[in-house]
Order: sequence, then C-alpha cells, then structure tokens
Amino acid sequence: MTTSSEQQGEVPSASKSDVSGPHTSAWSPFRYLVFTVLWTATVISNVGTWMSNAASGWLMTSLDPAPLTISLVQVATALPMVLFALPAGALADILDRRRLLIVVQLLMAIAAMLLAVLVLTGAMTPWLLLAFTFVGGVGAALVAPAWQAVVPQLVPRSDLHAAVALNSVGINISRAIGPALAGLFIAALGIAAPFFLNAASFVCVILALLWWAASRPATGTLPAERFGNAVRTGLRYARESRPLRATLAWSASFFLFASAYWALLPLIARDLVSGGPGFYGILLGTIGVGAVIGAFALPRLRHWLGPNRLTAVGAVGTALALVLFALARDSVTALGASLVSGVTWIAVLSSLNVSAQVALPDWVRARGLAVFVTVMFGAMTLGSIMWGQVAEMFGVPIALQASAAGALVAVALTWRWKLQTGAAIDLGPSMHWPAPIVAEDVALERGPVMVTVEYRIDPKQTLAFVATMNELASERRRDGAYGWGLFEDATEPGHWLEFFLVESWAEHLRQHGRVTKSAADIQERVKAFQRGDARPAVVHWLAPISNPEPPAQ
Repeated sequence: MTTSSEQQGEVPSASKSDVSGPHTSAWSPFRYLVFTVLWTATVISNVGTWMSNAASGWLMTSLDPAPLTISLVQVATALPMVLFALPAGALADILDRRRLLIVVQLLMAIAAMLLAVLVLTGAMTPWLLLAFTFVGGVGAALVAPAWQAVVPQLVPRSDLHAAVALNSVGINISRAIGPALAGLFIAALGIAAPFFLNAASFVCVILALLWWAASRPATGTLPAERFGNAVRTGLRYARESRPLRATLAWSASFFLFASAYWALLPLIARDLVSGGPGFYGILLGTIGVGAVIGAFALPRLRHWLGPNRLTAVGAVGTALALVLFALARDSVTALGASLVSGVTWIAVLSSLNVSAQVALPDWVRARGLAVFVTVMFGAMTLGSIMWGQVAEMFGVPIALQASAAGALVAVALTWRWKLQTGAAIDLGPSMHWPAPIVAEDVALERGPVMVTVEYRIDPKQTLAFVATMNELASERRRDGAYGWGLFEDATEPGHWLEFFLVESWAEHLRQHGRVTKSAADIQERVKAFQRGDARPAVVHWLAPISNPEPPAQ
C-alpha cells in the first residue's frame, strides 16, 4: 500500500518558507509522523552504534594500551568523514537519497555482524579493530550528508532549529544509553555482545526507510549531474558562500580542540580515575545526559544569546570541561566534567549545524553539509592524532590542559565570523531567467559555454557598479560558473562586458533553475545602473565541437 506524504506527516514544500522563530517548541517536530518514525529508528540504531564504539574503545585498551593507539580508534572513526563525506554529498544530491540510505545501512549491518563474529572467536587484533572501525566510519560518512539533507523534507523551516536539536538529542540519548548498556552486556555476556546487538540495530532503520514514501523533488527534463562535476560544484559553492565559510571557520577551530576528550576518554577512565569498562560507559552516558539537558535549554539560550554568543559560551564551557577532565582523580570530578562537556557540545554542534543548513539552497544541500561534515571530522581527526601524541609524550593531563587553552584562543580568533547569517538570505529559486534563445538545438554535453552580458552605464557610477558586480560574481560562481570576469571598452567609457563560464550546456540550463531570489535582487540592482530603457544584452557562446559531423549533402 502506498502511503501519501500527508498521511505520513511529511511537510509540503510550500510550508518551508518561514524563518525559524526564537520561541519554537523543542517538541514541535514530533507533530510530523515521518520525522517521529525516522527519529525513533535512528535512536535505536545509534544505541547499537554507541555500544559498539564503547566496546571498541575498551577492547583496544586490552589489545594495545598505548595512548596513541587508543586515540587512533577516534581517528579511524573520524577519518572516513574527511575522505568520503564530500563524494557522499554529491551522490546524495544526484541519486535517490532514500535508496542510498537503505543500501548503505544494509552494508553496514553486514560489516557489523562480521566484526562481532571476529571478536567472539578471539581473532581480533589492534589493526583489524582499527580497520573495522574505519569501515564503519566509511558507512557513516556515506549516510551522514543524506540524513542531514532530508531534515528539511520532514519539518517546515520554522521547526528546523528544533528538528536539528532533536536529532542531536537522539544521538545523545543513544550516547547516554548505549555505552552504559555496553558496560552491562560486556560484564554479563562478554565483549562480543555489544557488537552483535549493533548489527541487529540496523534493521530498525532499514524498516523505517522502507516504510517512508519519500516525495521526490522535481528533476525536470535534464539528466542527473555527473559525479565529478557535482563534487566540483559543491566545493565551488562552499568557497563562494560567506555564511557557509563562517560556519566552517567556527567548526575547524572548535572541533580541533574539543576532540581531545573524545580521543582520550578511555585513558581518563582507566588511568586517571582507575575505573573499569562500566565506568567508561558511565562517562560516555553522562556526556549524553548533559547533551539532552542542553538541547532542551537551547531555544531559550538561543533567544537570550544569539547564535554567536551561544557558540562562544559553548566553546568556553568545553575548555572548562577539558580542565576538569585533566584534574579528575575521582569519579565525581570526572562525571561533572562529562556533564559540562555534554551541555556545551550540544550548544555548539546544534548552532553550527543550523548555520550550515540555512546557508544552503536545496539543490546543493547535501554537498554543502558534506563540506561541513568534512571540516568537522577533519578537525577531529587531526586533533585526535595531535592530542594522542601529546599525551604519549607528556601525559594525559598536559594534553587536556593544552587543548583547553587552545579552545579559548580559538574563540577569540573566530569571533569575527558571524553564524546563521544565511537565515536572512532568500535562497529559494527565483526562476526569473528566460529560456536561452538558440538557432538550433544544442547538445546537452556540449561545452564549455560562455555567457556574456553587456552593460552601458554612467561612467560616474563606475565604483558603485563594479562593487555590485563583485557581489553578482559570487552568485554566478555559487550557481555553477567556474570562471567570471568584467571588462570595460577602451573606446567607450561606461560600456562594460561581463562574462562567466560553465562546463556544459546542461550545466547552464541547471544554472537557470539555481538562481536564487537573493541573486535576483542583486541583478535588479545591477540593471538599475543601465542607461536608458534597454535591457543588458545577453549572448551565449559555445566552444567548437571537437569532431563535428560533416554537413548533410
């Protein structure tokens, strides 16, 4: 039986135009059935994942207790995000996201079951454990952009803040429950039990995705983008989008230092506090509890502080947690540090995630979020290696104190980058470009294509005109142009020629659908400089065909 989007509680696209308000209920996304079902399924699956992660970290302490080796578990988890998130984002933008999620979840279940069998039979080694951790990270990298990109399909934009926070709550509920359960199952059934349960937990997500009849966006008559071009276009958009660049700057600076306690937590539990696997699980669970508490305080905190101050307070709180971890010699101090780190982690992560979401139009959403994920996990990978090496040389407390100092310096350095400024920009498609006029049909793959636009302005307005054109240049590049230029006629002051290059005729036609309402406003300001009533003259230029067909006889 086919279930309609209204029956499943999916959000009509027309409802996504509202900007999230400060007093949105933290629970409002649960009004939509499809969000609730997918959220519940992912919580169950993430409980299994956190059980497996906790068991892997503890298993490594018995296989190879060296601080650098233990920190490599975090590296093996994070590095795949750096390597594969952007390609995964391109796939999520050009393929059916639901099918992609189902296939990857199935493969992850198979890999998790194989890992469990190897642990049960005693065949596990440190490098084999790192290899399976890396494979699990690859699976997570392949699904992360697609999962984040579907959130705006599930709730209206007015509930986007709450939906992102609830997704983080779900992860942290899992983090609170999973490690604690891992400790119990390890004690009762052995080290292999959490790995088997993780393999079984993927079934919940697969069933929920099979049930969800996702609405597919209109694709028009154009073929899907080629993979390589999709990746390049995503990178180009990230480079030209100032709101997204601001989010990336904050992400790199925060996660580089916050990664220290994630990488060294097994050693904090074992060496500083003299705890066992159960206590390690309790520390992870307490971080999750703190994150859940923080998530429900976020709407009010965001209203009081705004995104930049909230993120800065979260980063300072993380520095405090790192110092407490460094000083911990008893369970109370370690648990207090875990609680603080959970609250501050969710404050920063939620603010950055929303900032990335609102900086992206739908057509490049998965790729843009993939860039965000790549920077986040790249910083965590580098930080895990760095802090593991510092702990190896100088001890765990010194590594934690150094990372705390670095986190404070990072806040000062990134303060000028303002978050969530994309919320004020209308990134909806304007659809105001007319269809290009051609003498005959043009092959979609033909290219590159050069578009020229002629302007005639009052020479006295040159400075203002050029400044506005530079704004337009960023919009051209974000929408798919890989080259742009502006030239003035040497024989006629005020006669200007703009050009931009796109890779193919198909890419230029896609560009027609990507132009945002914000870009349309800039173009209207440019046209206001035009003298007289004539519109700027637009010409499309095609590169020659490499092997043209001979003319018909």
